[in-house]
Amino acid sequence: MTDAPVERGPVAAVAKAAGAAGVSRAGVIGISVGVLAAGAAAGVAIERLTVGRAMRRRARAELDANAPYGSLRGRPRTVAAPDGTELYVELDGTGWIEPDGDGREGVGIRPGGERASSGPEPLTVVFCHGYCLNQDSWHFQRATLRDGMRLVFWDQRSHGRAERSRSFLAGEPAGIDQLGGDLKAVIDAVAPTGPLVLVGHSMGGMTVMALADQHPELFRERVAGVALIGTLAGGWNDVSLGLPKAGAKLFKKVAPGMVKLLGRQVDLVEATRRLGSDVAAVFYRRFSFGGRDVDPGVVRFAEQLLDATPIDVVAEFYPVFGAHEKYEALAALRGLPALVVAGTKDLLTPSTHSEAIAERLPGAELVLAEGAGHLVMLERPGLVDHELARLLRRAAGFAGAAPLPAAVLDLARERAAESVADPL
Repeated sequence: MTDAPVERGPVAAVAKAAGAAGVSRAGVIGISVGVLAAGAAAGVAIERLTVGRAMRRRARAELDANAPYGSLRGRPRTVAAPDGTELYVELDGTGWIEPDGDGREGVGIRPGGERASSGPEPLTVVFCHGYCLNQDSWHFQRATLRDGMRLVFWDQRSHGRAERSRSFLAGEPAGIDQLGGDLKAVIDAVAPTGPLVLVGHSMGGMTVMALADQHPELFRERVAGVALIGTLAGGWNDVSLGLPKAGAKLFKKVAPGMVKLLGRQVDLVEATRRLGSDVAAVFYRRFSFGGRDVDPGVVRFAEQLLDATPIDVVAEFYPVFGAHEKYEALAALRGLPALVVAGTKDLLTPSTHSEAIAERLPGAELVLAEGAGHLVMLERPGLVDHELARLLRRAAGFAGAAPLPAAVLDLARERAAESVADPL
């Protein structure tokens, strides 16, 4: 037996609760899915929501029980941002030398920065995640590249396991430039020497650009490669989110105020998010993935990442994207091995923006994943892993770094796959 259509289902309950709190029906959709609510005007088909809720719950429980996505862990660290906010960092990969000095031969750095031996230093690869995500969004890349590599994963302020931004709580608006300063603090704390490869997705790519703007000398002296995945250097206010021109203009006008309002209704929003989880799942999928053939476990994993971000954190960062203009900062990346990746069906950071970035970076590898959406590193992990391995090979040669492990070199030589199974 199936539930009634959506208008008489979860959203109706959300509307009733929201109405009692004085929130409009437009706000109801925002409550359910945060800023991804733009899809409401895009005519997204939600016929799947008529499937029985009990069946959906059972399916989700099975996926949650069996999927290993997000299960990989490294050695935990906390790093203080310039304003004192504690950022959560994990050092992963077998290329680090253990802190107690186990006598192994080779070149590396002990966590904390102490040189383990002389000779060329290996690459350190720093991964910066996107808006409303956390470091676990790099699950496939983490699993594929950890053998023999030095990897750094960190949760941006207010996201994941990081502390809520102290400066924001004190009344200072959030900003991408602040995230650039956070990335510098992470690098200084855990990888103070040696060549770096910086990998950023979405807001994480903007973080890398902000660092380039603030510290171009770091890119001249230590950065050996950069990967910018599903991101943009400016022009967020021109992104249509897949809406007709008039609808996009209206949404961009009302969204900041709506998100700010929702950020002040935390308890109500989180309660109604649960009621409207089926609605949210449709919007999450539309704005995360471009195809319908994505592993259901991966889709569920993306839902969990997005749902784990409180609405007040959504509200904290949403206003910053319109102010992000870092095309001039790309000058610091010119001449470096660079990789620019985008899904051709990305509605949040359309591939035209990646093409614009690549045009500013002569020699950059531009990879457009046909049919993929915003979370291209989850939707096309084989392709992204292959291209990252190729970038690492170029970066190691550019910096004269220690030789890469054979597994990474083999991956760089392989023909890119459109998708792969979880390496676990």
